[in-house]
Amino acid sequence: ALALDRTILAEEAAEATLAAERELTRSGLLSAVSHDVRTPLASIQGSATALIEEGDRMPPEARRELLDTIREEAARLGRLVGDLLDLTRLESEGPRVRKGWHPVEELVGAALSRLDARLKGREVRVELPKEVLLVEADPLLVEQVLWNLVENATKHTPPGTPIEVGAGQVDGGVAIVVADRGPGIPPGEEQRIFEKFYRTADGQRTPGAGLGLAICHAAAKAHGGWIRAENRPEGGARFVFFLPSGAEPPAPAAEG
Repeated sequence: ALALDRTILAEEAAEATLAAERELTRSGLLSAVSHDVRTPLASIQGSATALIEEGDRMPPEARRELLDTIREEAARLGRLVGDLLDLTRLESEGPRVRKGWHPVEELVGAALSRLDARLKGREVRVELPKEVLLVEADPLLVEQVLWNLVENATKHTPPGTPIEVGAGQVDGGVAIVVADRGPGIPPGEEQRIFEKFYRTADGQRTPGAGLGLAICHAAAKAHGGWIRAENRPEGGARFVFFLPSGAEPPAPAAEG
């Protein structure tokens, strides 16, 4: 009877924990929808209304500014929806990722090319080994992780400060590092920043729903790896994304 009581209590505790997690997710989603959806929608609606009612009498520069606003806010909505879909897929599919051997240089280059517009005026220092560094991973997921980490650095650091991207072979796999020269991470929040919808006090002033780093964490977990954040002694933050290697990479093809 005592054993049965303990089992029932354990099940009830697990259900209560799950319910609390669901409530936290629901609250975070409502918060994201209330701010990160309504704000760009209001901007789009206001700009479109101004163009319809006053467009013919506006100077070309003013019309172009309103059109740019509509485009930027629509892209912001698209990123939010994409992040929600990516996170849902990762959490539901778990470890089912399409792994293959890929050069880290190509993955880094693909992520940075998608951020050309955001990186204008920024110095991006890429330090990779001279020899080809292969990683066993899903290329789309790794590219998305790198995109999120670099984009996160652009949002939380002063304009013009450098961003550093590096990678190297470590015991059991490959570590990819993204570092910046910003204010760093508030003490005690190094792990919490990877939670869904979590934003630091400073992050409340920047656009975003707090999903980018949660996607990074889910992608690392799906690969059997990990991701961590730390402050740099010289100032700024450093994110380390580790991908394990389950086997030896294929030998390069013979020439000729």
